[in-house]
Amino acid sequence: MSRRRRSMMSEQLKVELAKDLGFYDTVQQEGWGGIKAKDAGNMVKRAIQIAEETASRQQR
Repeated sequence: MSRRRRSMMSEQLKVELAKDLGFYDTVQQEGWGGIKAKDAGNMVKRAIQIAEETASRQQR
């Protein structure tokens, strides 16, 4: 039985993060499955950091 996961991040955000973190070339050549687990983890960490910064600004 196959389950398809729905992405929580928009494609645009993922692309932006991949560019910022320096592995977008890999994504272009191999797709998202070609990135290293470490890069995926760093992408999630950065997305969380951005969300926290945004939430902090909205509370002011």
